[in-house]
Amino acid sequence: MSNPFSDLVLGFQDLVTQMPDLLRPVIVALAGAVPFIEGEGAAAIGIVGGIHPAVAAVAGAIGNFLCVAVVVLVASRVRTAVTTRGGAAEKPKSARNEKFQKAYHRYGTPGVSLLGPLLLPTQFTAAALTATGVPPRRVLAWQGAAIVLWTTLITLFITGVLYIAL
Repeated sequence: MSNPFSDLVLGFQDLVTQMPDLLRPVIVALAGAVPFIEGEGAAAIGIVGGIHPAVAAVAGAIGNFLCVAVVVLVASRVRTAVTTRGGAAEKPKSARNEKFQKAYHRYGTPGVSLLGPLLLPTQFTAAALTATGVPPRRVLAWQGAAIVLWTTLITLFITGVLYIAL
């Protein structure tokens, strides 16, 4: 039985290797926009596909950040529409929501943004932060920092592993 996530990653890797050099970073950026692949996974896909690590990292991070920006802007508009129309009725909190609130109160926007990729895709974390009322600029700034940090760390790790292996 095949794993859909593995199939997706392998599909992106195949696509990267089949594209002309000029289009390879575009494919990596598209991969970076996919939740659970993120900028760091996309950078790995690009590196394995033969793209220079710096180009792969930048393309993956850009794709991830653009997707997060769209999520934040949409979530912000939805939150504004709901709160201005008085539709923000108190509803029971889910266990997941309570976990997020506890983490948010403990670590704040910087901590949730920087540690969030260890547990959730940046798109989910960004939407949750925006839904709780964190200003979109603040969410984007910290999510951008997290995307750059994690993409850089994973790129350096993969590059080092490949250097040692080869």
